[in-house]
Amino acid sequence: MKKFIGIGIIFLTALALLSCSGGSQTVKKVIPEAYNEQGRRIQHIYSVTQDFLNNCKAGNLEDVEMVRHARMDTLILDKENKTLDIYFNRYFAYRPLREENVKTMYEFFRGKLGTSYEKYEMTLYSTDVPIQTLIPNYYIEDQNNRIVNKLPVDPKPIEPIVRNNSKPFVPSKGLYGRHIALWNSHGWYYENSLHRWEWQRARNFQVVEDIYPTSYVLQYLVPMLENAGANTFLPRERDFNTNEVIVDNDDPASGYIENGNWENGGIGFAVGEKPYVSGDNPFLFGTYRKRLANDQYASVEYTADIPEDGEYTVYISYHHDVNNVNDAKYTVYHAGGRTEFLVNQQIGGETWIYLGKFKFLKGGEARVVVKTNRLSQTKYISTDAVRFGGGMGDIMRNGLISERPRWIEAARYYLQYAGMPEMVYNIHQDTVDYNDDYKSRGEWVNYLKGAPFGPTANRDTAGLGIPIDLSFAFHTDAGTTRNDTVIGTLLIYSRRGSETNWDAPGDSAELTFPDGQSRYVNRDLADIIQTQIVDDIYAKYDPVWNRRGMWDAGYSEAWRPNVPTALLELHSHHNFLDMKFGNDPQFRFDASRSIYKGMLRFL
Repeated sequence: MKKFIGIGIIFLTALALLSCSGGSQTVKKVIPEAYNEQGRRIQHIYSVTQDFLNNCKAGNLEDVEMVRHARMDTLILDKENKTLDIYFNRYFAYRPLREENVKTMYEFFRGKLGTSYEKYEMTLYSTDVPIQTLIPNYYIEDQNNRIVNKLPVDPKPIEPIVRNNSKPFVPSKGLYGRHIALWNSHGWYYENSLHRWEWQRARNFQVVEDIYPTSYVLQYLVPMLENAGANTFLPRERDFNTNEVIVDNDDPASGYIENGNWENGGIGFAVGEKPYVSGDNPFLFGTYRKRLANDQYASVEYTADIPEDGEYTVYISYHHDVNNVNDAKYTVYHAGGRTEFLVNQQIGGETWIYLGKFKFLKGGEARVVVKTNRLSQTKYISTDAVRFGGGMGDIMRNGLISERPRWIEAARYYLQYAGMPEMVYNIHQDTVDYNDDYKSRGEWVNYLKGAPFGPTANRDTAGLGIPIDLSFAFHTDAGTTRNDTVIGTLLIYSRRGSETNWDAPGDSAELTFPDGQSRYVNRDLADIIQTQIVDDIYAKYDPVWNRRGMWDAGYSEAWRPNVPTALLELHSHHNFLDMKFGNDPQFRFDASRSIYKGMLRFL
C-alpha cells in the first residue's frame, strides 16, 4: 500500500496537499518523528527539484529548456514499493522533449538524490503522463520504442477521393493518398450586435489577419501538399476569381448534356433562389443523376459559358454511396489541353470537391465530361453540378450580404454554401456569427470524416466518409515588442476532446479519438511542425527567432477536430520585425515549405 506524502505548509506553502487514496494517509500535520524520517526526505527531494528547475531556466543543463512558469505540482514518495513520482505542471511541457534531454533530466535527479534512491523507480510527469511519452514518435531513434497508443489505428484501405490521371507517374511515397484539412485564419463576417459585416481582426502594417495567411496557404502551402500527392480541403473558398459559372442537371440551358440513359437519383444541388438565408442548403434544392456503370459510351457533358479570360477553379459534385464506382473519370478541357481525374464516388458527395485550377478563354472550350472508367454491372456512377470560379458572397445575414468576393468571407458562410448541415456552421442559432465561425472549422473536419468521428452535436453523423489524416489552422498572432526582436512562432494543441478546465485531470474518453488513438499525438504534430519552422528560419533568416511555447489549451480549433490537429501562430502581424520577414514572398515560401515538411514527417 502506497504512502502518499503531501507537502504541507510547514515545509512549503506553494505545494498542495495530496488527498487520501486507497486507505493511505496524507500527512497534513508534520510531527517530529515524521519530520526526522520522511520530512527530511521530502525536503531533500523538493530542494533537488527546485535546483533542477532553476538550472533549466538558467540554461545550465545541456539541451534542456524550460519556461518560467514551470513548477512542481506534486511529489509522491512510496518507500515501501521504492517508487518516486514527481509531477510538474503543464508549463513544463511547453518546450520540446527529446531522448537526449529527457536522459539529461533523469541523470540530474539520480546524481543529486544520491545512493539513497538508486533502487527507486523514478518517474517525472507533466500533463499527467511520463515526460518520455511526450517525445514525438518521429524523434525516437529506436522505432521499437515508439509510443504505441499515439500510432494511427489501421484504417480500411481506401482509394484517394481525387487522383490526377494525367500525371506521368503515381508516387509511392510522399503524401499520396493522404487527405489534409487546413484553413487560413478568420475572414469577413457579419457582426450580429452591430448589424454590419466587418473584419474579425484589426488592420496593421497594411494587412489584416483575416486574409493575410491566405498568402501562405493558397499560394504556397496547398500547392506543395498537392504536388506531394495529398488531397487538400478548405472550409473557405480557395478561388480568387470573382466570376462563377455553374452548370447543373436541374438547368439544362446552363450547358448540361446527357449521353445515354441516366435517371433521377434523388435530392441534389440546384442554385435555387439567391441570396441564401439562414438554413438554406443548395444541395437540397435540386436533384442528381445516376446510372449503372455498364456503358462506356454513357456520359454527361458540362459546357460553361466563360465570361472572361482567366484562371478558374473547377469543382464537381455528386452523390456518394458505397455502391458507387471508386474511379469515375472526369476530363477537364481547358486552354492548355485536357486533364483527366479519377474520383472515388464512394465518399465525399453532396458538397463541392476540388479538381484543380485551369485557364479558360472567353468563348473558348470550357468543358467537363463525366463517364465511367471501367465497366460494372453492380456499381453506379452519379453526377450533379459542376462549378467554375469562386464568385461573390451570397449568404444574407439579417438582410445584408457581404458584398465581398467569396474567398474573403469567413468559413461559416462558405460551409453553408458547400452543403454542410446547420450543426456544423450554425452552432449558436444565428446569434453569434463570430463564435460560429471559429467553431465551425473543427466541426467541418469531423463532418468530412463522419461517424464515429462526427460533429460534437452527434458523433454518429454519417458525414462524407473522407479519411482526413490531419487538420491544421494557420494564423498569425498579435503582439508587439519594444526592441528589435520578433514575437516568433507559437503552436497550440489539445490533449483533450472537450472544452474544460485545463488544469483538472481528464477522463480517459476525452484523451483519445473515437478510434482509441491518443490525443497526445496532437502534441507530436505541433512539436514537429514548430521544430521544422524554427530550425529553417534559424538557418536562413534569423538566428535568434523566438521559439515560443507549445500550448496545451482549450482553443476550439485545437480540441474540436477528431483527427490529429495543430494550430499555428506563425509570427505577429502587429510587430515590425515579424512583418519585415512576413512581407517577403521568399520568407512566405520557405515558411510554407517548413510546414509542408513537418506534415510530411508527421504522417
